[in-house]
Amino acid sequence: MKSALSILKGIAALMLVVGMGSGQAIAQDKAQPATAPAAQAAQDVPQAPPMPPSVKKEEVENPYGLSAIWAQGDFVAKGTLIIMIIMSMGSWYVIVTKLLEQRKLFSQATQARNSFWSAGNVNDGLKKLDESSAFHFVADNAINASNEHTGQLAQEISKNVWIELAFNRAFEEIQSRLQIGMSFLATVGSTAPFIGLFGTVWGIYHALTAIGIAGQASIDKVAGPVGEALIMTAIGLAVAVPAVLGYNWLIRRNKAAIAQVHAFSADLEKVLLGGAKPKAQ
Repeated sequence: MKSALSILKGIAALMLVVGMGSGQAIAQDKAQPATAPAAQAAQDVPQAPPMPPSVKKEEVENPYGLSAIWAQGDFVAKGTLIIMIIMSMGSWYVIVTKLLEQRKLFSQATQARNSFWSAGNVNDGLKKLDESSAFHFVADNAINASNEHTGQLAQEISKNVWIELAFNRAFEEIQSRLQIGMSFLATVGSTAPFIGLFGTVWGIYHALTAIGIAGQASIDKVAGPVGEALIMTAIGLAVAVPAVLGYNWLIRRNKAAIAQVHAFSADLEKVLLGGAKPKAQ
């Protein structure tokens, strides 16, 4: 009996050991499906694309332009470019100097209104004017003409006509001085586009000749030389437009300045002829 009991105990212990081992295997099998989806999900997450390496932009040097025109152009192209540069510099010089001259003349007109007509007589008023001003020039000529109307030949003309002639001579001289440089602006404004066009035609002719000799008519062989030649037209327009605008603006300001001188001359003529003295404005 004891041996049978010991056998049964051994069988029970063996079954217990086998049951524990199978339980652990089942637990491991249940744990594996839980971790597998997590790993799969981690793999399914979209990864950020790698940062591309910094690309350096290559600066392509333009083989065409003003430097190419000067380096590769013949004496006609260079001469045309030099002429347009001189015309542009001359135009801006005339515009600036005429603006300063007109500004000075308007300032002198204000001085004449405030100082000349407040004097006791025309000689005292003449001393108050700037000797380099147009108003001093007009007043001085008119006063001298009035004093010179004493000779026998002068008596053949009435005093008002004699003084009026002196005013007209002074007025015309002032007007001619104001017109100095204006003809240059008009010439530049009218001829600069045609000079630039001449440079363009000459450049295109030489470009097409070179292309024909080389036997290559691709777009890269045609566009560069033709575009280089068109720069001449652009330069001609850049020279002409400021000259035309400056000419029209200066003409309008000249008219306003001449009107100031004419008004002063008309008032002074009345005084010299014995009329009523105009009041200070």
